[in-house]
Amino acid sequence: MTVRERPLRADAVRNRDKLLRAAEAVLGEQGLDAPLDEVARRAGVSIGTLYNHFADRAALVAAILPAQLSPLDPIAEQALADPDPWHGFVAFLEGMFSLQARDRGINDAVARNAPGTADPGTSCAGFGHVDRILDRAKGAGGLRADFTADDLAALVWAVSRIIQLTADADPLAWRRFLALHLDGLRPRPTCPRRERGCRRVDRSTTATSSFSTECDGGHAAAGAVGRRTSLRS
Repeated sequence: MTVRERPLRADAVRNRDKLLRAAEAVLGEQGLDAPLDEVARRAGVSIGTLYNHFADRAALVAAILPAQLSPLDPIAEQALADPDPWHGFVAFLEGMFSLQARDRGINDAVARNAPGTADPGTSCAGFGHVDRILDRAKGAGGLRADFTADDLAALVWAVSRIIQLTADADPLAWRRFLALHLDGLRPRPTCPRRERGCRRVDRSTTATSSFSTECDGGHAAAGAVGRRTSLRS
């Protein structure tokens, strides 16, 4: 048995457990850039003891991330079990972002995957269900067909940044942004004669302004956006 494989002494095991609990609390409150001195202080050990157990910040994050992300597993499973695939997709996003909003460390880990940092995708089984969640929503016609996993990654990054920047001033701001974005992910109705071309025409006069759509020479009024105004002297 090598020195590295030798079991930890009972006091070392206790110190490691205290460090893990302290790291979950401190990084959850302050994010992944929180001072490691504060983690050691909260655990009641020296910074040297911290480094005896974890070679660097990345090793500490990798040790706590799986447990921190574990609540996402049932969220993903519930999304797949939802009879309405679109609702399941939305519930998965809301559940994930709610988890991030409650824990700044998780939000940082999801928002950025710096070299040497634990990859959330390999630390949580919930992320492994993403493709199936997307395919179900698209197959049911609820999610636009051209939305990809790369698009989802961009959305996750954007919402994560909003959570970071508004955590103190407006901790629920991300919900409004997500709702607006979700509207853009729904399939859009197409022109009934799309194959022959549609174009939007501005039919305006000095007194009224309206828009209509031309399809194959026909006009379908889209509704007036202006109102006739008369001035009396």
